[in-house]
Amino acid sequence: MQYRYIGKTGLRVTPIGLGTMSFGSWSDEAEAFKIMNKAYDRGINFFDTAELYPVPPKVEDAGITETIIGKWLKGKPRDSIILASKVAGAANGWFVPPIRHGYTAIDKFHIKKAIEGSLKRLQTDYLDLYQMHWADSVVPIEESLKAFDELVKEGKVRYLGTSNDTAYGLTKANETSKMLGISRFESIQNNFSLNNPRFLDELANVCKREQISLLAYSPIAGGVLSGKYNGEFYPENARYSDYLTSKNIRLNSQAAKFVNEKSLKSTACYLEIAKKLEISPVTLAVAYTKQFDFVASTIIGARNAYQMDESFAALGVTLSEETMSEIKAVQQDIMYPMG
Repeated sequence: MQYRYIGKTGLRVTPIGLGTMSFGSWSDEAEAFKIMNKAYDRGINFFDTAELYPVPPKVEDAGITETIIGKWLKGKPRDSIILASKVAGAANGWFVPPIRHGYTAIDKFHIKKAIEGSLKRLQTDYLDLYQMHWADSVVPIEESLKAFDELVKEGKVRYLGTSNDTAYGLTKANETSKMLGISRFESIQNNFSLNNPRFLDELANVCKREQISLLAYSPIAGGVLSGKYNGEFYPENARYSDYLTSKNIRLNSQAAKFVNEKSLKSTACYLEIAKKLEISPVTLAVAYTKQFDFVASTIIGARNAYQMDESFAALGVTLSEETMSEIKAVQQDIMYPMG
Protein backbone atom coordinates (compact mmCIF):
# COMPACT_ATOMS: atom_id res chain seq x y z
CA MET A 1 0.00 0.00 0.00
CA GLN A 2 1.26 3.45 -0.90
CA TYR A 3 0.43 6.30 1.45
CA ARG A 4 0.01 10.04 1.09
CA TYR A 5 0.24 12.84 3.62
CA ILE A 6 -2.62 15.25 4.31
CA GLY A 7 -1.31 18.79 3.85
CA LYS A 8 1.69 19.53 6.04
CA THR A 9 0.58 17.08 8.72
CA GLY A 10 1.81 13.78 10.04
CA LEU A 11 -1.39 12.10 8.86
CA ARG A 12 -0.27 9.35 6.48
CA VAL A 13 -3.36 8.03 4.73
CA THR A 14 -4.28 5.46 2.13
CA PRO A 15 -5.14 6.87 -1.32
CA ILE A 16 -8.66 5.52 -0.86
CA GLY A 17 -10.62 6.29 2.30
CA LEU A 18 -13.95 5.03 3.56
CA GLY A 19 -16.99 7.29 3.71
CA THR A 20 -19.70 6.30 6.18
CA MET A 21 -22.75 8.45 5.48
CA SER A 22 -24.93 5.38 4.75
CA PHE A 23 -24.40 3.82 8.19
CA GLY A 24 -27.72 3.83 10.01
CA SER A 25 -29.92 4.58 7.01
CA TRP A 26 -29.16 2.56 3.86
CA SER A 27 -26.77 0.26 5.79
CA ASP A 28 -27.79 -1.18 9.15
CA GLU A 29 -25.26 -1.73 11.93
CA ALA A 30 -24.42 -5.29 10.90
CA GLU A 31 -23.74 -4.29 7.29
CA ALA A 32 -21.78 -1.23 8.42
CA PHE A 33 -19.51 -3.52 10.45
CA LYS A 34 -18.98 -5.71 7.38
CA ILE A 35 -18.10 -2.66 5.28
CA MET A 36 -15.64 -1.32 7.85
CA ASN A 37 -14.05 -4.73 8.42
CA LYS A 38 -13.59 -5.24 4.70
CA ALA A 39 -11.96 -1.84 4.29
CA TYR A 40 -9.73 -2.33 7.34
CA ASP A 41 -8.66 -5.81 6.19
CA ARG A 42 -7.84 -4.35 2.76
CA GLY A 43 -5.46 -1.94 4.47
CA ILE A 44 -7.61 1.20 4.34
CA ASN A 45 -6.70 3.41 7.29
CA PHE A 46 -8.70 6.61 6.63
CA PHE A 47 -12.32 6.69 7.84
CA ASP A 48 -14.50 9.78 7.41
CA THR A 49 -17.78 10.62 9.14
CA ALA A 50 -19.81 13.59 10.45
CA GLU A 51 -22.06 14.47 13.37
CA LEU A 52 -24.88 14.98 10.87
CA TYR A 53 -24.75 11.47 9.37
CA PRO A 54 -26.49 9.33 8.20
CA VAL A 55 -28.07 10.78 5.06
CA PRO A 56 -30.58 11.85 4.11
CA PRO A 57 -30.40 13.95 7.30
CA LYS A 58 -33.22 13.53 9.82
CA VAL A 59 -33.63 14.79 13.38
CA GLU A 60 -34.14 11.29 14.73
CA ASP A 61 -31.12 9.84 12.90
CA ALA A 62 -28.37 12.43 13.46
CA GLY A 63 -25.39 10.88 15.24
CA ILE A 64 -26.28 7.25 14.53
CA THR A 65 -23.36 6.85 12.12
CA GLU A 66 -20.80 7.97 14.69
CA THR A 67 -22.38 5.69 17.28
CA ILE A 68 -22.02 2.68 14.97
CA ILE A 69 -18.40 3.55 14.20
CA GLY A 70 -17.69 3.97 17.90
CA LYS A 71 -18.91 0.46 18.65
CA TRP A 72 -16.76 -0.96 15.85
CA LEU A 73 -13.72 1.14 16.77
CA LYS A 74 -13.56 -0.37 20.26
CA GLY A 75 -12.38 -3.62 18.70
CA LYS A 76 -9.45 -2.06 16.82
CA PRO A 77 -6.18 -0.40 17.86
CA ARG A 78 -7.12 3.29 17.90
CA ASP A 79 -3.84 4.49 16.43
CA SER A 80 -4.19 2.15 13.44
CA ILE A 81 -6.97 4.35 12.06
CA ILE A 82 -6.97 7.96 10.85
CA LEU A 83 -10.42 9.07 11.97
CA ALA A 84 -12.08 12.22 10.66
CA SER A 85 -15.39 13.84 11.51
CA LYS A 86 -17.15 17.15 10.87
CA VAL A 87 -19.08 19.82 12.74
CA ALA A 88 -22.33 20.63 10.92
CA GLY A 89 -22.19 23.81 8.89
CA ALA A 90 -24.17 26.96 9.56
CA ALA A 91 -27.95 27.07 9.30
CA ASN A 92 -27.51 30.09 7.02
CA GLY A 93 -25.93 27.84 4.40
CA TRP A 94 -27.39 25.57 1.76
CA PHE A 95 -29.82 23.92 4.19
CA VAL A 96 -30.77 23.89 7.86
CA PRO A 97 -29.21 20.85 9.54
CA PRO A 98 -31.58 18.89 11.80
CA ILE A 99 -29.40 19.14 14.91
CA ARG A 100 -29.26 21.60 17.82
CA HIS A 101 -32.77 22.64 16.81
CA GLY A 102 -31.58 24.03 13.47
CA TYR A 103 -29.53 26.87 14.95
CA THR A 104 -26.08 25.63 13.99
CA ALA A 105 -23.21 28.02 13.40
CA ILE A 106 -19.43 27.73 13.13
CA ASP A 107 -18.89 29.59 16.39
CA LYS A 108 -17.17 28.58 19.63
CA PHE A 109 -20.36 27.32 21.27
CA HIS A 110 -21.39 24.99 18.46
CA ILE A 111 -17.87 23.76 17.75
CA LYS A 112 -17.48 22.80 21.43
CA LYS A 113 -20.89 21.12 21.56
CA ALA A 114 -20.22 19.24 18.33
CA ILE A 115 -16.81 17.86 19.31
CA GLU A 116 -18.07 16.73 22.71
CA GLY A 117 -20.91 14.83 21.08
CA SER A 118 -18.73 13.28 18.39
CA LEU A 119 -16.04 12.08 20.81
CA LYS A 120 -18.67 10.53 23.07
CA ARG A 121 -20.43 8.70 20.24
CA LEU A 122 -17.15 7.59 18.63
CA GLN A 123 -15.86 6.40 22.03
CA THR A 124 -12.48 8.03 21.54
CA ASP A 125 -10.66 10.90 23.25
CA TYR A 126 -9.37 12.51 20.04
CA LEU A 127 -9.96 12.91 16.32
CA ASP A 128 -7.12 12.87 13.81
CA LEU A 129 -8.90 15.36 11.54
CA TYR A 130 -11.80 17.66 12.41
CA GLN A 131 -13.55 19.44 9.56
CA MET A 132 -16.03 22.26 9.05
CA HIS A 133 -18.81 20.58 7.05
CA TRP A 134 -19.57 23.77 5.16
CA ALA A 135 -18.77 27.43 5.66
CA ASP A 136 -20.54 30.04 7.78
CA SER A 137 -21.29 33.27 5.91
CA VAL A 138 -22.04 35.23 9.10
CA VAL A 139 -19.58 34.24 11.84
CA PRO A 140 -16.13 35.72 11.09
CA ILE A 141 -13.59 33.08 10.10
CA GLU A 142 -11.28 34.46 12.82
CA GLU A 143 -13.72 33.33 15.51
CA SER A 144 -14.17 29.92 13.92
CA LEU A 145 -10.45 29.28 13.55
CA LYS A 146 -9.68 30.35 17.13
CA ALA A 147 -12.29 27.91 18.44
CA PHE A 148 -10.91 25.10 16.26
CA ASP A 149 -7.37 25.95 17.40
CA GLU A 150 -8.44 25.53 21.05
CA LEU A 151 -9.42 21.94 20.27
CA VAL A 152 -5.95 21.29 18.89
CA LYS A 153 -4.34 22.82 21.98
CA GLU A 154 -6.59 20.69 24.21
CA GLY A 155 -5.52 17.52 22.39
CA LYS A 156 -9.07 16.68 21.27
CA VAL A 157 -8.13 17.19 17.63
CA ARG A 158 -4.82 16.66 15.85
CA TYR A 159 -5.46 18.64 12.66
CA LEU A 160 -8.17 20.72 11.01
CA GLY A 161 -9.90 20.75 7.64
CA THR A 162 -12.75 22.37 5.75
CA SER A 163 -15.33 20.95 3.38
CA ASN A 164 -17.64 22.14 0.60
CA ASP A 165 -15.60 25.33 0.49
CA THR A 166 -14.58 27.77 -2.23
CA ALA A 167 -11.21 29.05 -3.42
CA TYR A 168 -11.95 32.34 -1.66
CA GLY A 169 -13.03 30.61 1.55
CA LEU A 170 -9.99 28.34 1.69
CA THR A 171 -7.57 31.18 0.88
CA LYS A 172 -9.19 33.55 3.39
CA ALA A 173 -9.00 30.91 6.13
CA ASN A 174 -5.42 30.01 5.28
CA GLU A 175 -4.22 33.62 5.35
CA THR A 176 -6.13 34.28 8.56
CA SER A 177 -4.45 31.33 10.25
CA LYS A 178 -1.06 32.64 9.15
CA MET A 179 -1.83 36.12 10.49
CA LEU A 180 -3.02 34.79 13.86
CA GLY A 181 -0.31 32.15 14.13
CA ILE A 182 -2.79 29.35 14.83
CA SER A 183 -3.70 25.96 13.35
CA ARG A 184 -4.85 26.08 9.74
CA PHE A 185 -7.07 23.96 7.52
CA GLU A 186 -4.76 21.24 6.20
CA SER A 187 -7.39 19.73 3.91
CA ILE A 188 -10.51 20.50 1.96
CA GLN A 189 -13.15 17.84 1.34
CA ASN A 190 -15.03 18.72 -1.84
CA ASN A 191 -17.00 16.94 -4.52
CA PHE A 192 -14.64 15.86 -7.34
CA SER A 193 -15.24 13.35 -10.10
CA LEU A 194 -15.16 12.75 -13.85
CA ASN A 195 -18.57 14.41 -13.99
CA ASN A 196 -17.61 17.25 -11.66
CA PRO A 197 -14.07 18.48 -12.42
CA ARG A 198 -14.71 22.05 -11.21
CA PHE A 199 -12.06 21.68 -8.50
CA LEU A 200 -9.47 21.89 -11.27
CA ASP A 201 -10.55 25.44 -12.21
CA GLU A 202 -8.95 27.25 -9.25
CA LEU A 203 -9.09 25.27 -6.01
CA ALA A 204 -6.47 22.83 -7.29
CA ASN A 205 -4.12 25.77 -7.77
CA VAL A 206 -4.66 26.93 -4.18
CA CYS A 207 -4.04 23.42 -2.86
CA LYS A 208 -0.83 22.95 -4.82
CA ARG A 209 0.62 26.37 -3.94
CA GLU A 210 -0.29 26.17 -0.25
CA GLN A 211 0.27 22.40 0.22
CA ILE A 212 -3.32 21.76 1.28
CA SER A 213 -4.80 18.39 0.36
CA LEU A 214 -8.07 17.56 -1.32
CA LEU A 215 -10.05 14.73 0.21
CA ALA A 216 -12.23 13.99 -2.80
CA TYR A 217 -15.74 12.78 -2.10
CA SER A 218 -18.34 11.27 -4.41
CA PRO A 219 -15.74 9.97 -6.92
CA ILE A 220 -18.38 7.92 -8.72
CA ALA A 221 -20.86 10.82 -8.62
CA GLY A 222 -23.26 9.15 -6.24
CA GLY A 223 -23.26 5.97 -8.32
CA VAL A 224 -24.00 7.72 -11.61
CA LEU A 225 -20.58 6.89 -13.10
CA SER A 226 -21.25 3.19 -12.59
CA GLY A 227 -23.67 3.53 -15.50
CA LYS A 228 -26.66 2.24 -13.56
CA TYR A 229 -28.76 5.29 -14.47
CA ASN A 230 -27.98 4.98 -18.18
CA GLY A 231 -30.55 2.29 -18.80
CA GLU A 232 -34.13 2.71 -19.99
CA PHE A 233 -35.32 2.75 -16.37
CA TYR A 234 -33.62 4.03 -13.24
CA PRO A 235 -32.69 1.25 -10.78
CA GLU A 236 -34.78 0.52 -7.70
CA ASN A 237 -33.39 1.21 -4.22
CA ALA A 238 -30.79 3.58 -5.63
CA ARG A 239 -30.01 6.95 -4.06
CA TYR A 240 -31.11 9.24 -6.86
CA SER A 241 -34.03 7.07 -7.89
CA ASP A 242 -35.32 7.65 -4.35
CA TYR A 243 -34.41 11.36 -4.36
CA LEU A 244 -36.12 12.04 -7.70
CA THR A 245 -39.43 10.80 -6.29
CA SER A 246 -38.97 12.38 -2.86
CA LYS A 247 -41.32 15.10 -1.60
CA ASN A 248 -38.25 16.94 -0.31
CA ILE A 249 -37.39 19.76 -2.74
CA ARG A 250 -33.72 19.81 -1.68
CA LEU A 251 -33.35 16.11 -2.46
CA ASN A 252 -35.09 16.60 -5.83
CA SER A 253 -32.64 19.38 -6.66
CA GLN A 254 -29.64 17.30 -5.65
CA ALA A 255 -30.82 14.39 -7.80
CA ALA A 256 -31.25 16.67 -10.82
CA LYS A 257 -27.69 17.92 -10.37
CA PHE A 258 -26.27 14.40 -10.47
CA VAL A 259 -28.70 12.74 -12.91
CA ASN A 260 -29.45 14.83 -15.99
CA GLU A 261 -29.07 14.73 -19.76
CA LYS A 262 -25.48 16.02 -19.75
CA SER A 263 -24.28 13.81 -16.88
CA LEU A 264 -25.72 10.69 -18.50
CA LYS A 265 -24.19 11.66 -21.86
CA SER A 266 -20.73 12.10 -20.34
CA THR A 267 -21.13 8.90 -18.33
CA ALA A 268 -21.83 7.01 -21.55
CA CYS A 269 -18.47 8.24 -22.87
CA TYR A 270 -16.67 7.07 -19.75
CA LEU A 271 -18.34 3.68 -19.99
CA GLU A 272 -16.73 3.31 -23.41
CA ILE A 273 -13.30 4.32 -22.09
CA ALA A 274 -13.59 1.81 -19.25
CA LYS A 275 -14.66 -0.89 -21.69
CA LYS A 276 -11.61 -0.23 -23.86
CA LEU A 277 -9.35 -0.46 -20.78
CA GLU A 278 -11.15 -3.64 -19.68
CA ILE A 279 -11.88 -2.26 -16.23
CA SER A 280 -15.07 -1.42 -14.39
CA PRO A 281 -16.38 2.14 -14.90
CA VAL A 282 -16.32 2.44 -11.10
CA THR A 283 -12.63 1.54 -11.10
CA LEU A 284 -11.99 4.14 -13.81
CA ALA A 285 -13.84 6.84 -11.86
CA VAL A 286 -12.03 6.19 -8.58
CA ALA A 287 -8.65 5.89 -10.33
CA TYR A 288 -9.24 9.28 -11.96
CA THR A 289 -9.78 11.11 -8.67
CA LYS A 290 -6.62 9.68 -7.10
CA GLN A 291 -4.58 10.55 -10.20
CA PHE A 292 -3.75 14.07 -9.01
CA ASP A 293 -0.89 14.99 -6.68
CA PHE A 294 -3.02 17.40 -4.62
CA VAL A 295 -5.40 14.56 -3.66
CA ALA A 296 -4.44 12.86 -0.40
CA SER A 297 -7.32 10.38 -0.40
CA THR A 298 -10.48 9.80 -2.38
CA ILE A 299 -13.45 8.82 -0.24
CA ILE A 300 -15.62 5.95 -1.40
CA GLY A 301 -18.94 4.84 0.01
CA ALA A 302 -21.07 1.72 -0.16
CA ARG A 303 -24.42 0.41 0.97
CA ASN A 304 -23.01 -3.10 1.31
CA ALA A 305 -19.61 -4.71 1.46
CA TYR A 306 -19.58 -6.32 -1.99
CA GLN A 307 -19.98 -2.92 -3.70
CA MET A 308 -16.47 -1.96 -2.59
CA ASP A 309 -14.49 -4.38 -4.74
CA GLU A 310 -14.55 -2.29 -7.92
CA SER A 311 -13.44 0.80 -5.99
CA PHE A 312 -10.59 -1.06 -4.27
CA ALA A 313 -9.42 -2.27 -7.68
CA ALA A 314 -8.43 1.35 -8.40
CA LEU A 315 -5.61 1.03 -5.85
CA GLY A 316 -3.67 -0.82 -8.54
CA VAL A 317 -4.61 1.42 -11.46
CA THR A 318 -2.71 4.44 -12.79
CA LEU A 319 -4.28 6.00 -15.85
CA SER A 320 -2.02 6.64 -18.85
CA GLU A 321 -1.52 10.05 -20.45
CA GLU A 322 -3.53 8.80 -23.41
CA THR A 323 -6.48 7.89 -21.20
CA MET A 324 -6.27 11.21 -19.35
CA SER A 325 -6.31 12.98 -22.73
CA GLU A 326 -9.45 11.07 -23.72
CA ILE A 327 -11.08 12.07 -20.44
CA LYS A 328 -10.12 15.70 -20.92
CA ALA A 329 -11.64 15.64 -24.40
CA VAL A 330 -14.95 14.43 -22.95
CA GLN A 331 -14.85 17.14 -20.29
CA GLN A 332 -14.22 19.81 -22.92
CA ASP A 333 -16.98 18.50 -25.16
CA ILE A 334 -19.56 18.13 -22.36
CA MET A 335 -18.65 20.91 -19.97
CA TYR A 336 -19.72 20.80 -16.34
CA PRO A 337 -22.50 18.21 -16.53
CA MET A 338 -23.23 18.80 -12.84
CA GLY A 339 -23.47 22.56 -13.29
